[in-house]
Amino acid sequence: MSDNELGLFLRTRREAVTPAEVGLPTGARRRTPGLRRSELATLAGVSIEYITRLEQGRDRRPSPPVLGALADALQLAPSERVHLHRLTKAADAGFSCMGGAQLLREVRPTVRAVLDRLEPAPAVVVNRLREALAWTEGYERLMAPTGLLDNDGWVNLALFVFTDPRARTAYPDWEHVADEVVAALKQGPFRADPHIAVLIDELTVAAGAEFTRRVETVPSLAAATGVTRLAHPEAGNLRLSYETLELSADDDQQLIVYLPADEPTAHALDALAGRRPGGLRAISS
Repeated sequence: MSDNELGLFLRTRREAVTPAEVGLPTGARRRTPGLRRSELATLAGVSIEYITRLEQGRDRRPSPPVLGALADALQLAPSERVHLHRLTKAADAGFSCMGGAQLLREVRPTVRAVLDRLEPAPAVVVNRLREALAWTEGYERLMAPTGLLDNDGWVNLALFVFTDPRARTAYPDWEHVADEVVAALKQGPFRADPHIAVLIDELTVAAGAEFTRRVETVPSLAAATGVTRLAHPEAGNLRLSYETLELSADDDQQLIVYLPADEPTAHALDALAGRRPGGLRAISS
């Protein structure tokens, strides 16, 4: 893992904001479409040298006012602002948002009841290791043909994406999916968590540079919502909108729900479920 997650996050967000978005002239001969360090420094009211120190990891504890100014300048969303604050806390070796919490693999009965209510929509509960702990029949219909559920009931989404060749066929946007898997693994104590450390070592050996390169370059903030393309062996090409819902902090689990992103996908999911068309409604873009 990069030991400078704060610097990595600030740099990638700086490079994602165009001058036009913050009212600056685009100018000529830019190496990247994003902001220069000097432009971010001007917008945030700090020196270029200070931005450089933050991005290089030579200063990891900016004050709350500076964090606020940087967040404003980078036009961070509320979730990104919270993540930025957590990254400064993570720089303190004595701080861990997880404490000594053990990995929970049991799914509470009420959460299982929620899954039952979500049928026939594909939905899955995962823990911080990206282990799939419980899922709907709709999720099984969707993912079983891809090979994800082949391992006798023990399912790890990260291992499938990085070590099973079928994942590259199942996900036309495999590169993006792999980025999101790494971002999700990094969102938390990462190697400081002994359970995740074991998984990281396994992925480092099994996937090599495809994994380790992402550990060094992908910021630790996975998208909570978006669209995933899936090449389903039976239903064809699908576009699925997903929503990631955080369960109780005591659970340390997430509920991910998939819905059709267009009408052809809605009809395809209905067909998989043996329902008449219109059982699942497409989410309009």
